[in-house]
Amino acid sequence: MKDLITVKIDNTIVKVPRDSTILDVADAAGIKIPTLCYIKDINKIGACRMCLVEVKGQRNLVTACTFPASDGMEIITNSPKVIDSRRCTLELLLSNHPFHCTSCERDGNCELQSLANIYDCQGKAYIGETSKAKVDDSSTCYVRDNSRCIMCRRCEAICKKCQAVGVLGANGRGFNVHIGTTYDAPIATSNCVNCGQCVVNCPTGALYEKSSKNEIIKSLFDENKYTVIAMAPSVRVSLSELFDMPYGTNVEKRAVTAFKRMGFDSVFDIDFGADLTIMEESEEFLSRLQTGHLPMFTSCCPGWVNYVEHFYPEFINNLSTCKSPQGMFGSVVKTYYAKKLNKKPEDIYVVSVMPCVAKKGERLREPWANKNIPDVDAVLTVRECGELIKQAGIDLKNIKDTDFDLPFGASSGAGVIFGNTGGVMEAALRSLADRLEKRELENIDYMLVRGLKGVKEAEINVAGKKVRVAVVSGLSNAKKLLNGLKNGKLYYDFIEVMACPGGCVNGGGMPILSSYTRRTKDVISLRAKALYKSDYQNEVRKSHKNPYVLSLYKEYLDAPNSKIAHKLLHTKYVSHKKEDL
Repeated sequence: MKDLITVKIDNTIVKVPRDSTILDVADAAGIKIPTLCYIKDINKIGACRMCLVEVKGQRNLVTACTFPASDGMEIITNSPKVIDSRRCTLELLLSNHPFHCTSCERDGNCELQSLANIYDCQGKAYIGETSKAKVDDSSTCYVRDNSRCIMCRRCEAICKKCQAVGVLGANGRGFNVHIGTTYDAPIATSNCVNCGQCVVNCPTGALYEKSSKNEIIKSLFDENKYTVIAMAPSVRVSLSELFDMPYGTNVEKRAVTAFKRMGFDSVFDIDFGADLTIMEESEEFLSRLQTGHLPMFTSCCPGWVNYVEHFYPEFINNLSTCKSPQGMFGSVVKTYYAKKLNKKPEDIYVVSVMPCVAKKGERLREPWANKNIPDVDAVLTVRECGELIKQAGIDLKNIKDTDFDLPFGASSGAGVIFGNTGGVMEAALRSLADRLEKRELENIDYMLVRGLKGVKEAEINVAGKKVRVAVVSGLSNAKKLLNGLKNGKLYYDFIEVMACPGGCVNGGGMPILSSYTRRTKDVISLRAKALYKSDYQNEVRKSHKNPYVLSLYKEYLDAPNSKIAHKLLHTKYVSHKKEDL
């Protein structure tokens, strides 16, 4: 047990580990100290000054996020002096902030707005010149609006420390200081991998996804379009948060009902595409295992694929050529399913709901199987999906369940765990083990690749073969692994990488959580737990046992990695590495 100290905070006695900060003490006591720049384990710089508190014996107020707690310390978080300080800080921030809250994407879920309401700030205490800011909408995935930026530097910290990309930082000096890229070049020309972690960690509306909502609504009322929507695994356990349900609530069947009410002709499941991915990817791995062209990296995460293309193009040939589940799903809908419906591919409008902003860019990745018609026409983040459901007047919390449509609504438990870090690897191992052993194995839970640890490794013995695998989430961890592979210190056969820490359950398109929620509630684990529960409840838990996937191969695709399967379900990669300036 850790050595504990006793601290008094707002007349409450708390025992905490000796290495705690004042912010840790407050969280342990259930006292909410406001923060704007703080990100647990990543950004602890005391820059925003919102977390200032009084400490007995200290001459000045101290920052709770950086100041260490000590045995016998007495802390006051709500004195007039503290409140006046926080109110002054907020008024200064608001003096350089646009008052267009109702038209802002973060209205109602903005940490600055929330604190302004709590401390009764009107933004009128300090009137003067405001900094000039430009909107950068060059990215296919998200928008940067610096007029809403409060210089908290969360985006800079997450991009550099967590994702090892580092395209965002402070430019200029004094009143003109602002967050931007090198030389303030458009974000689309930078090495940004579109992971969206900057978006999901921003406390205001300075960063937000490029919306597809209006185009989707138009398609629903276009009589010439057959509309299809499908949701990714982690969507079903996070969409609920936008409708005031407990974290980790699975609303899969209620979401289907909502999509039907909105007017979609067919509602499918991206998990079917995940099962299809395992069929193709496991076949590819077996082929590489014979030729020795290893390691093989999974290619389901577009942020990770972008990272390889930008920073480590020497590993491009190690990436699986498989499209992501989204790409595979869209491709079979616009070919196989289009023929079933007797429709042209261009007359089918495919929408995917994703936990990711990078998927908006991935849908434009070439080559397309349908004469330059993209596999997926529009991508919704979980946030956008929730907004559309609310806009349609649907109460997700109190509607009945509806099953997915067939054939692409049937999936295995292996498909659903794709949303977790380690899920793709476990799904692949379930099928690979059966293939190599030439029998159906009963023990299919690969616990060594589960959990939120950034790097996990295991050696799986299958049919006398040792398969060395690694599972990585967070691009800073991926960087260490890639460097280890380059210098020969590491070796694996099969590697799963997800750009976002924890995998898709913590994606850049997920519901935005405040800094306080992130540090006091393990929401990511609750989402992950719900996906594993769904896996256990599924009658089919292996991708190669999905009868509708097998039927698709029999009727149309012939066999995994066949000529037609390779045309429809595989892709290519291109180096985008820029020389150092």
